[in-house]
Amino acid sequence: MDEVLRIDNLFARRSIRRYTDEPVSEEQIELLLKAAMAAPSASNLKPWHFVAVTRRAVLNRLAGVHPHGKMLAQATLAICVCGEPVVNDRMWVQDCAASTENILLAVTGLGLGAVWLGVYPREERIKPISEVLGIPEGIVPFSVISIGHPTEALPARTQYDEARVHRDVW
Repeated sequence: MDEVLRIDNLFARRSIRRYTDEPVSEEQIELLLKAAMAAPSASNLKPWHFVAVTRRAVLNRLAGVHPHGKMLAQATLAICVCGEPVVNDRMWVQDCAASTENILLAVTGLGLGAVWLGVYPREERIKPISEVLGIPEGIVPFSVISIGHPTEALPARTQYDEARVHRDVW
């Protein structure tokens, strides 16, 4: 039965863009960051860093610089997943993507809502996000995740498409 509940969490994960003003607790933030760092990492090099943002002024600035991040003005938490390419120049992007997805799944498991906002490889997003968050040179913002207590409930779903499945060979 536990396996069913865990797989249901995957189907329940949806992009949530509307939130209440209730803050995400420090305990929840720590759980989300632990989930992020539980992601697989090539050669276990863990090239990631995280900026957890709860200050309203910073969330509002992020909402202003990310072209699709207006919901950050309502969110009570954002986590910026960053990579350090010098740690693993070939696989840091995959590692950060896995970490981002782990956060999204943990958000769902905690009854929160979130949406993944892409940053890397768009230079017009990397530079302003880096400036707002004071990210040092050599560290690249990969994604920003807008998080909060949801005001909307979207139904669980799968987007399974048999036409995209190939067995043994194409």
